[in-house]
Amino acid sequence: MIELIPAIDLIDGKCVRLTKGDYDQKTIYNEDPVLQAKEFERLGFKRLHIVDLDGAKSKHIVNDTVLRAITQETNLIVDFGGGIKSEKDIEKAFAAGAHMVTIGSVAVTHPEMFLAWLKKYGAERIILGADVRNGMVSINGWKEDSTEELLPFLEKYVKAGVSNVLCTEISKDGTLQGPATELYTKVMTQYPTLHLIASGGVSCNEDIKQLDNNGIPAVIFGKAYYEGRIDINELC
Repeated sequence: MIELIPAIDLIDGKCVRLTKGDYDQKTIYNEDPVLQAKEFERLGFKRLHIVDLDGAKSKHIVNDTVLRAITQETNLIVDFGGGIKSEKDIEKAFAAGAHMVTIGSVAVTHPEMFLAWLKKYGAERIILGADVRNGMVSINGWKEDSTEELLPFLEKYVKAGVSNVLCTEISKDGTLQGPATELYTKVMTQYPTLHLIASGGVSCNEDIKQLDNNGIPAVIFGKAYYEGRIDINELC
């Protein structure tokens, strides 16, 4: 069964969703992310994906106090990303209770630093963020496209020991137009042992079932839940 991971994206300490990563297309869904996290736990979810959108923009963690509150008041397994550019950021996230951190931009711009962190903290605590636009890995809060193509980028890090990858198809994110199932299936065909977390575009239960049927290990969803398009009772 596919692992189900609801998402909380943070701006100004509030639970929001963007469309295609555009900060000008922001919808606030809950002003209290701690209450939202508690609701996810009540519904039966075990894991939570938190994105510090302020951090992604500022290039350092901003919403660690919210992270701490969520990890102190729930038993959810939390992975945290957004703005992690230094070892200080990693330590801050772990100190605030994150079980895992997602790192994307640094893996593109400073690969040796990323590999050093992978070795120090272990593959079980480091998730490689591989967010894609037009086949190229995007960085710095999706504001820039790198020259890295997705599959060669993954190849390099899978060989180095990465076992967890979060892949967002940016053109799908927040659109409710269905996930990039073909892309994720292609990745899993090439790297069948990878714990791939699909993100972006989920619009309904059927999308999640299709990913599951195609062998995708995990899926993140946000907007579809917040807009009542997912039947939680059918999933959990």
